[in-house]
Amino acid sequence: MAPHTTRRWLLGLGALALPAAALGVARARWGGGGAASPPVAVPGPAARTSASGPPVVTQGGGPVPFHPGKAMLGAYLNLTGMSPQQALDLRRRQLGRDERILHLFYGWNDRLPTTIPYLRRGVVPLISWRGTAYRGILDGSADALIARAARNLRALGRPAMLRWGWEMNGDWYPWGGAGNGQDPGGFVDSWRRIHGIFRDQGAANVSWVWSANWNDKPDQAWNRYQHYYPGDDYVDWAGVSGYNLHRETPDTLFDAFYAAYAPTKPLIITEVGAVDRGGRTKADWITLLQRWVDRRPAVGAVVWFDTDTHPGYAERWRMDTDPQALAAYRAMAGDPRFSA
Repeated sequence: MAPHTTRRWLLGLGALALPAAALGVARARWGGGGAASPPVAVPGPAARTSASGPPVVTQGGGPVPFHPGKAMLGAYLNLTGMSPQQALDLRRRQLGRDERILHLFYGWNDRLPTTIPYLRRGVVPLISWRGTAYRGILDGSADALIARAARNLRALGRPAMLRWGWEMNGDWYPWGGAGNGQDPGGFVDSWRRIHGIFRDQGAANVSWVWSANWNDKPDQAWNRYQHYYPGDDYVDWAGVSGYNLHRETPDTLFDAFYAAYAPTKPLIITEVGAVDRGGRTKADWITLLQRWVDRRPAVGAVVWFDTDTHPGYAERWRMDTDPQALAAYRAMAGDPRFSA
């Protein structure tokens, strides 16, 4: 699919007055636009202990492999007045390196890409594909659409990450449990059906990224993100979104998720950003994030929400809002921990 700079907004972004969880609403993007069991620790040599306590997986990731002790650093990248290629070139000049992951968003009815011409060799596309109500998947009426999506991603001819139906434990998307009869099991069944169709279509280059929001909304027992987990056989990477909206630290945002999934899966922070409150606040938070990842070996990827074009939202999430933030992000990019 040929790249273009026309943006189609998938949904509006909530105001700052919303709880931190509610940041996980739809994103702009370039391009065509029964409860599961909790994770079980992996015994034996496949797991080891991190400085923060729990055993952590030392292998996995599927076609986009996890490299122990290393993390990929990438971004959703959409900058005012720039094409995708121009934005990538700017970041390469600023950071002295390529993004290792480029995050792209697509609607449920969009054609997923068969080619992404502006991606350099070695850059992994992270495809966030919107979901739909569970009944529209489980009744079989979307099987042809899903099969087409699988064939398109297979035709990419390169490893790709697929993040279907993200932040399902929030109440802001039509595929969230809150809008589907408070039934996390319906999400699990939908995920497994999609996964099976991709398998049948031979999309063996796809790594499956299951991605929750860092906290649950509504905050009720039935809606815990663990209930939406499809099972280790259906997930290659465990992902989580979290933003510093109300002075949350990385520990607050991500420690509980890390403890839950580091025993069995490599982790990817699929969306992260920080509000700039002036001075060194944003730079210092980026440094906190770098140190958090340094101490947690199961984290295999971090994807910044690098944009200043988000509709209905005043905050500029891009990483270079001031020289101090850019310097902190450049230091993180240069950390050997982010050399995957």
